[in-house]
Amino acid sequence: MTVAWRERLRRGGTAVLEICILAALYYGSARLGLLQQLVRGQVTPVWPPSGIAVAALLMRGPRVWPGITLGAFLVNITLGPSVPAVLAIMAGNTLAPLCSYALLRRTGFREELDRLRDALVLIFLGAFTGMLVSSTTGSAALVLSGAVSPDRFWSTWMVWWTGDATGVLVVTPVLLVLRRARRPRIGQPARWGEGLLLAGAAIAVGFLEASPTPLLFLAFPLLFWAAFRFQLTGAAPCALVVSTFAIIAAARRTGPFAGHDLVSNMITLQAFNGSAALTALLLAAFLGERAQSQREIEQACVQLAEMVSKITAGDHHPLLTRGPAATPGMDAGKSDGDVSPGGGEGRSADGHAAVDGETGTAEGDAGEGAGAGEPRAEEPRTRQRPSPHP
Repeated sequence: MTVAWRERLRRGGTAVLEICILAALYYGSARLGLLQQLVRGQVTPVWPPSGIAVAALLMRGPRVWPGITLGAFLVNITLGPSVPAVLAIMAGNTLAPLCSYALLRRTGFREELDRLRDALVLIFLGAFTGMLVSSTTGSAALVLSGAVSPDRFWSTWMVWWTGDATGVLVVTPVLLVLRRARRPRIGQPARWGEGLLLAGAAIAVGFLEASPTPLLFLAFPLLFWAAFRFQLTGAAPCALVVSTFAIIAAARRTGPFAGHDLVSNMITLQAFNGSAALTALLLAAFLGERAQSQREIEQACVQLAEMVSKITAGDHHPLLTRGPAATPGMDAGKSDGDVSPGGGEGRSADGHAAVDGETGTAEGDAGEGAGAGEPRAEEPRTRQRPSPHP
């Protein structure tokens, strides 16, 4: 009883610690996302807490949902505008990741992101669909509380939905990759050099995205390079980098975001972030599936070769080693010297054994066989071969 109580206390303490850590991460990442706020100081084009919340639910299960609620409450209580609005926003921020988690689990999502379907459901169900809950609830709460005018509902909703969906698109894959990350090998200087070159190229492309010249398309060759060479380990961080710089450009309204209204910029930003995430995740998942199939084929070939070698080494059949003379039933085929059923030799007049084609028994001539009055023994129903000797 004492051991069970201690185990229960240990599990409870672990759960409380995980909830507190999640709340702290939620609050800290929210403060970081609010640096790029666009509407009323609390609606931002990127909301990293949504990605952290979905990743935490996938990795630790739904038991950590109070950490999401606590973090959302601590963030919004300082922003207002009223207690009912804060509670509504907190509820939406909690229900949206739970909805995404339920949709992902319903479709058999795997955290490894090594299948095409995993990338698709994360983008279209986990990000685009699940985050409709928080954007709709939050925008409606701001309008009903009077913090935002009704004519700005759709612009506020678009920014809110873009920020939450972007958080899931670019933050959740990185956290899932970090969970499975292993220490890289030291003895591969070329690989290290290529990784550092890729990181430098990602930062350079990011600065070009935020420049007055519209060069967002340069991100896609970078994502192709990262996915082909490093698969999801390189593609997910690169997608995060290029999306972050695109968000900065949208907030400053530079490059392709200059001269447009807020809704148009959010549509452009969401289209770019979705395309970048789709390219990175789908390409990395496709290459991962191909590599896995190649490993399975190689393993099957090795097993088949081992089976063939074992069969070849142990295939010594007794019939091949003993020869045809030692085969059971072969002695019956010798007709020379066989004894006829009546007791005499069953030979024909010319000295050859007479063989009955139907019964396979040797029969002698009338004068050489047994007497007519003697009973004839029943012959075995075995076929004999004629003697090869004259």
